[in-house]
Amino acid sequence: MKKIVPEYSFTEEQLNNIAVLAEETGLTEQITRILYARGVDTAQKIRRFMKPSEKNFLSPFLMRGMKEAVEMITAARDEGKTVAVFGDYDADGICASAIMYHALKEFGIDAHIYVPERADGYGLSEEAIDRIFEDSNPELFITVDCGISCAKEAQYIYELGSDVIVTDHHELPETLPDCVIINPKLQDDYPYDNLCGAGVAFKVACALIGEAAYKYLDFATLATVADSVPLLGENRDIVTEGLKLFNTKLRSCFAALIGKNYDGITAQTLAFNVAPRVNAAGRMGDAQAAFRLFTTDSEAEVYELATKLCLYNTERQKCCDELYLSAKKKLLEKGAYGNVIMLSDESWNTGFIGIVAARISEEYNRPTLLFVHHGDMLKGSARSIESINIFTALKNCSEYIEEFGGHAQAAGINIKFENFDQLENALNEEIGRTYTQRDFEQIIPVSEEISSRFSEKFARELMAMEPYGVGHRKPLFSISAGACTARTVKPMSPHLSVKSDYIDLMYFSGAKNLKIIESDVRKDFIFEINISKFKGREYIKGYVRDLLYDGRTGRSTAESIFANSIARSYVGAVGVTATELTTEEIKALIKRKWEECPYGLCLIASDRRALKFYEELEGHGCDLFYPSSRNIANTLIVSPAADADLSGYRDFIFLDTPSDFNITALEGRQVFVNREICGYKMFEDLDTTRESLLEIYAALRHDINLLNGETVEEIAMACGGLGFDKREFIFALNVFEELGLVSLGDGKLTVYRGVKAELANSKIYRKVCLLQGNQ
Repeated sequence: MKKIVPEYSFTEEQLNNIAVLAEETGLTEQITRILYARGVDTAQKIRRFMKPSEKNFLSPFLMRGMKEAVEMITAARDEGKTVAVFGDYDADGICASAIMYHALKEFGIDAHIYVPERADGYGLSEEAIDRIFEDSNPELFITVDCGISCAKEAQYIYELGSDVIVTDHHELPETLPDCVIINPKLQDDYPYDNLCGAGVAFKVACALIGEAAYKYLDFATLATVADSVPLLGENRDIVTEGLKLFNTKLRSCFAALIGKNYDGITAQTLAFNVAPRVNAAGRMGDAQAAFRLFTTDSEAEVYELATKLCLYNTERQKCCDELYLSAKKKLLEKGAYGNVIMLSDESWNTGFIGIVAARISEEYNRPTLLFVHHGDMLKGSARSIESINIFTALKNCSEYIEEFGGHAQAAGINIKFENFDQLENALNEEIGRTYTQRDFEQIIPVSEEISSRFSEKFARELMAMEPYGVGHRKPLFSISAGACTARTVKPMSPHLSVKSDYIDLMYFSGAKNLKIIESDVRKDFIFEINISKFKGREYIKGYVRDLLYDGRTGRSTAESIFANSIARSYVGAVGVTATELTTEEIKALIKRKWEECPYGLCLIASDRRALKFYEELEGHGCDLFYPSSRNIANTLIVSPAADADLSGYRDFIFLDTPSDFNITALEGRQVFVNREICGYKMFEDLDTTRESLLEIYAALRHDINLLNGETVEEIAMACGGLGFDKREFIFALNVFEELGLVSLGDGKLTVYRGVKAELANSKIYRKVCLLQGNQ
C-alpha cells in the first residue's frame, strides 16, 4: 500500500523563523515552509532561489583544470593544431558536443567532432581512438560527458602523440586519467558539483569566449533536464536562463522538434517532448543525426533531420512497448518476489533496456536490471528507486561484474553470462542486509494537507518556484474527503472533473476509481497545483496524481460491493483448484506466507463482514475491487472485479467462501478458501420473487425520466432505488438488462414494453437463487 508522508515537520522555533522569513520576503507562510524544508532557509537564499539568474553564474576558473585547459586550447588555436572532440550518444553528450563545436568555432578552432553510436559502447575505447587518429590525427583530444573512467584510454591517446583534456561530470573512479581534468566532483574551489556533461562544456565555453557563450544556454538547459541532474544551485540558474532563450529566441532545430502546440516552453516540455526525440537518435543508432541537427546552418536539413528524430522517437516508443511486454511476460513466468528484479534476453535492444528497466523499477518499486546477450557476455542497464543506491550495491557485488559505472539510481553493467544467477543472489542478499522493508514502501511525500481554499497568491508563488525537476519536485498537496461529486469531462472519457470543498480537481484516467470517489469511503486526493487558462480567464486547479483510500470505511460501498458481485456473474466460470481450510488454518497460512516473503500474497474477502474475524490484518491496507498498487506487495482486497489484474501474485487466500471465483486472473490457479465463513450473505435476504421484480419493473416504466447514469449502479444511486432496497433494485436491473427488458445507452435507461421473458433464462437470477438454496 502507498503511504502519505509529510515532506516536513517543524519545531516551534523553526515555525517562528519561518513566520519572520515570510514577513521579511513578502511570501506566504505556506511557500516559505516548503522552501525552508528544502534548505532555502535564509532571506538571502530565498531571494536567490525565487529569482534565478545568470547573475548567479559561478566563475568557470574556480574549477580545477580550467586554467590549464584554456591555455592548451588557446595554444592549439595559435599553433594551428588539429583538435578532436569526443562526446556521447545521449542528449547530454550530444548537447555537450554541440556546445563545444560552436564555442570552439567562435574561438577560432574548426574541431573534428566525434559522437559515438550506442553500438560502440559508452566512453572511449582503443578501437574508437584508432579510427579518430586515422581520420584526423589530432594533436589535442577533448572529451565531453565522458572520459573520467578511461585512464588507460587517455594514456593510449597520449602515446599516439596528442594532449588530452577530459571534461566530465560522472562519479570519480579510484584511478583518474593522467591528464588535464575538468569535473565538478573534483576537490577544488568550485562550490557546485551537480552539473551535467553539457553544463561542464558550457563552463568551458564561458572560460573561452566569456558571456558570448550564453547563447548556448538552450543546449545546456535541454541536457540538464534530460540528464536528470538536480534542478538546484547553478543548474536552476542555467535552466531558467535557457528557458528564456527557448521562449524568446527559439532555434530552428528546437522549433522543428517542438512544433506549434506549446504556448510556453517549460522544463516539462523539454523533459517529455524534446529530450526523448534527441535520445531516440542515439537509441536507434543514429546519434549523428541529432548532432547534425544542432550544428547545421541549412533550414532544409533542419526540417529533414527533425522529421527523422520524430520518426525515430515513434519507432523507439513502439520498440520500448514491445520490449516492456516481453520483459513483463518473463517476469510473470519468473516471479518478482525478491529485493531486485533481473531479466535477460538475446533479442532485446541495448538502446531500450534502460527505459524499460526504469519503467519496471517504478512499477514494482524495486531495483531492476535488464540485460542483452552478447556472445558469452550480458550487457545491461540498472535502474533503482530513490531509497536504494544501486551503484553502491553493485560495487559491493563487483566480484561477479566485469565492468560497471553510473550513479545511485542508474548504472550500466557488463557481466559474464555464467555469473547472472550469482549476481542476482548476491544483490538480493546485499540489498536485504543494507535496507529494511520500509525502504521498499511506496512513499508519497506531501507538502501540506489542505483544509481551506487555495489562495491565488500561494498558487502564483508555486508557479514562481519553477523550474521543477529532479531534486526540486513540484510540491504535492492532499485533501481528505468523503463522498465527492465527479463527472467525466465528456461522454466516454476516462478523465474526471472532481469537486472538493477547497479546490476543483482534474483527475486524468480517473474514471476507473469513480466508484471510490463517489462513495463515502475515507480518501485522500494527492495533487499538484496548476493555473490553467480558458477563454482569457485563469483558474486554479489541482491535478490529481494519486488517490489513497481506506477500503474498510464507508457505508455506501456496501451497494458497490453487491453490484460488483452481481457483475461477476456475466463472466464465464473460472476454473480453479480450491483447497478448503478452517479459519485457524487460514490464519496460520497467512502468517507463514507473510513472514516468508513481502511479495506475491493476495488475500481476498468477498465482503467486508469477513474482516471482523481477522483482527491481525487491521494494520494492513484494504483495497476495493482493484489493487491500488502494481508492485505485487502482499495485499488485501475486498470484492475483486472480474478484470482485476492479479496476474503477478502467486498465493491466493480467500478469507471466506466466495459466491464464485469469476476473476479472470485466477484461471488455472490454486486458491485456499475459508470454508467456515460465508462470503455471500449479501444475497441471503434478497427478495427474488416474481412479484417483487414486477413491482420494480412497473416503477421503472413510471419514473423513466429519473433513470440516468452510465451503469446500473449509477442509476440506482442517482434515483435512490426509487424507494426500493438498493440491493434489490440493482439485482432487478441486472436481471432485466440480461433478459432484454431494459438497456443502457448514452447515460440513460430504456425500458421496453411487451417483451416476454422467463426469469429462469437469466444467469444472474439463477445464480442468486442457487446461493439462497431455492434451486
